[in-house]
Amino acid sequence: MRLLLLILAFFLGACDQGKLIPFEKTRELVILTKAASGAEAAEDAGGTAGFDRDLVQLLAQELGVKSRFITVADESELLQRLRGREATVAAAWLPPIDDPEIKASAPYFESRDVLVTHEATLPLHQLAQLEQRRVHVIAGSRQEAVLQQMAKNNPRLRVVAHKNLAEIDLLERVAAQRYEVALVSDAEFDIGMNLYPELQNALEIGPSRPIVWLFAPNTDPGLIARANALLYRLEASGELARLKDRYFGHVNRLTQLDTTRFIERMHELLPKYRPMFQNAQIATGIDWRLLAALAYQESQWNPLATSPTGVRGMMMLTEDTADELGVGNRLDPAQSISAGAQYLADLRNALPPEIAEPDRLWLALAAYNLGLGHLKAARYIAGTLNADPDSWYAMKKVLPLLAQPKYYQRLKSGKGRGGEAVIMVENIRVYADIINRHERPFRPLDIAPGVRNGTPRLSLTK
Repeated sequence: MRLLLLILAFFLGACDQGKLIPFEKTRELVILTKAASGAEAAEDAGGTAGFDRDLVQLLAQELGVKSRFITVADESELLQRLRGREATVAAAWLPPIDDPEIKASAPYFESRDVLVTHEATLPLHQLAQLEQRRVHVIAGSRQEAVLQQMAKNNPRLRVVAHKNLAEIDLLERVAAQRYEVALVSDAEFDIGMNLYPELQNALEIGPSRPIVWLFAPNTDPGLIARANALLYRLEASGELARLKDRYFGHVNRLTQLDTTRFIERMHELLPKYRPMFQNAQIATGIDWRLLAALAYQESQWNPLATSPTGVRGMMMLTEDTADELGVGNRLDPAQSISAGAQYLADLRNALPPEIAEPDRLWLALAAYNLGLGHLKAARYIAGTLNADPDSWYAMKKVLPLLAQPKYYQRLKSGKGRGGEAVIMVENIRVYADIINRHERPFRPLDIAPGVRNGTPRLSLTK
């Protein structure tokens, strides 16, 4: 018994020291990442945490092991736990740090820091204007370190560091004029501009910085070499560019006026139609917020919309499509939304099974605009150009070729509006990002509080 206690104490002591068992033995790569950021929100809609998560999972696949994520609140906690060797690698939109024990990977992105203010405030033209202003940052972030260094030479600069917040939360508070100035990454600001068009990029701080993975002390140099080789290979193959496009490629599509108008209509019109979109989600499994974004792109949520070509209603259905789906009145918003959602689901199901999400959804949306026949024709063209027909990133470049005679003259489907379809899909992605930030997911099988006659009640509300 005494020997057993000594053995137990030994292992507990080892755990207290935070010693990480090599992933070769556990067959598991332990990864530190930050809590949800705006970039992650953007792929519920998209963002940087989602981008980093997808990218570092490719490293686990390269090593032939599983990935396990530890999510922390901020960079200070992340670095503390990385130094304690609770994980092998940290992937959370991080720059290299001045610590010889923590090695960095090759850079896979570049990012600058920007001061952000509300458009109603006087613009900042120089750093001296920050005197006696509160500048808000995330605690433990590189932005806090930059400001604290500046504050050494300017004691009148007031730095307010927040824990348990993401950069997108700072931007939301600046947009609401609760905070006067925030310092965030430019990637986060690009996403935030779509969500909060009241924001303005006031001033860039410092040079562009590389974004890297960080490795725990005493990490095998061979692992770091394999990570770098993977990043170089992803860059050369175009896979890294495709992944960047998935999270960031659509964020600069709309003007400030477009975004402002959309948000105004979202608050004014969307509540009336929300139950109809949620019923369509129940029927098709497609997130109601994506369906609402599609409807806005089609009709600006006008149930009486009519185009010169004869498509009509909230989801702008052709007469043939409406007949096939049993729609008696295309101008009835409930019928239109239900049928439009089913049509999109049918298009997605008609695509080859090897196409993965979210590319599958983006391609189905393109087919919603130009027809499945034209999409199949564009996929054929992609094959002749050695482009990946299963990748939305590749097809964005191929679809506009449907309007060029040298391509469409060889196709049975004829000329197509492929460029228009690309614009439509990219706009829908932005609209969906915005709705996702303002509206919660709809989970029709969530149990509502309370029971009736001993039977749980199902909630069919937001």
